[in-house]
Amino acid sequence: MRGSLPSRALALAALCAAPALLDAQAPAVSKQAALAPADRVPITLDKAAAHANVERGLDWLVGAQRTDGGWASPVCEGLTEMGFATESFYSWQMAAGGLALVALSEAAETPARRTALEKGAQWLVASELPRRGNHWDVDNQWTGVYGLVACAALRSDPRFASQDWQQRIDARGRAFHAQLERTQVPEGGWGYYDDPIFSERPKWATSFTTAAVLPALAQARAFGWTDQKRVLERAQDYVSACTLPSGSYTYDLTPIPYTRIDGINNVRGGLGRVQVCNWALASTGVKKITPDRIRAGLEAFFAEHRFLDIAYMRPIPHEAYYQNAAYFYFFGHYYAAKAIELLPAAEREPYYARLRPHVAKVQREDGSWCDFLGSSYMVVASSAFALLALQSAERGGPPAR
Repeated sequence: MRGSLPSRALALAALCAAPALLDAQAPAVSKQAALAPADRVPITLDKAAAHANVERGLDWLVGAQRTDGGWASPVCEGLTEMGFATESFYSWQMAAGGLALVALSEAAETPARRTALEKGAQWLVASELPRRGNHWDVDNQWTGVYGLVACAALRSDPRFASQDWQQRIDARGRAFHAQLERTQVPEGGWGYYDDPIFSERPKWATSFTTAAVLPALAQARAFGWTDQKRVLERAQDYVSACTLPSGSYTYDLTPIPYTRIDGINNVRGGLGRVQVCNWALASTGVKKITPDRIRAGLEAFFAEHRFLDIAYMRPIPHEAYYQNAAYFYFFGHYYAAKAIELLPAAEREPYYARLRPHVAKVQREDGSWCDFLGSSYMVVASSAFALLALQSAERGGPPAR
């Protein structure tokens, strides 16, 4: 991820600074789970065995909700992130909250979960929208992406079928779509930084950020939130243009792809990107993403999984082999589960059985998950991704809507 680290001067200043502000409503820090040696992790894990992980994770998610209905902290919580714009922490908080809502919407209902879901939905549709952080930091794009995803999930949920809820969700869904339409780069995608000369419409995008929102863009048109089909079509074209003959996807779209054998565009460096891009394109009707291509992507994911394990919880983005970054761990597992949903029903469980151990093995003592740094927004986002992956595996397919 470009520009992820502050300059040396900023880093030195950060180390000399006072401890970062902590939000009193944020959940307490949990002991981080360490990866078990490969010989102690089962190759497969069945549905019944993973059910306890789902229940513990949902208990944590409900308990971690703030009194205002959101999750996580809107302020910087650690020295390693002091180079980012202040607004970005609120952006990440809202994006993580959107993911938490999707996870709760797909969970088996209990009174506590229903209350948390409705409280969180109210927070999402009523809170002020994050703004662009500064000239280069446009991390509020993550709010646009996962805010739209969350609104689409709520709009499809019969528990939010009342006219009042539909109107509020529609209004917020239109706002998220309008943001994405306004900030779509000329090539058609979305990213989270801008390049000089800095402009209102950013100029840099990534394959995976764009892919994560493709199906929600299609849903937005179906809900009447927009009549602009070119937004989706241009985004599809962007992700499709990132396709490589190897089955991987480039990190971003460039005239000449970065093709070092040990680089990020190698299949081993794109294990998470492959899953989200295959799922997104196939889900929105791009015919070249066949079941065979989805299977090949999943087989690579499991065969080369050790590179995600090595990157897990490393504090410097892209420091691991093939420039893997820690925060692709749960992102990759969630979208692997989404890719599995696209296969014939009879083929899914063997893949789910191979997916479950890699999520269960790193659940923390309190029921949460985290793959990068440990800031509260990362704990919420990681936990939501992990829960969504395990819930997909427990259902054996996509959620009923």
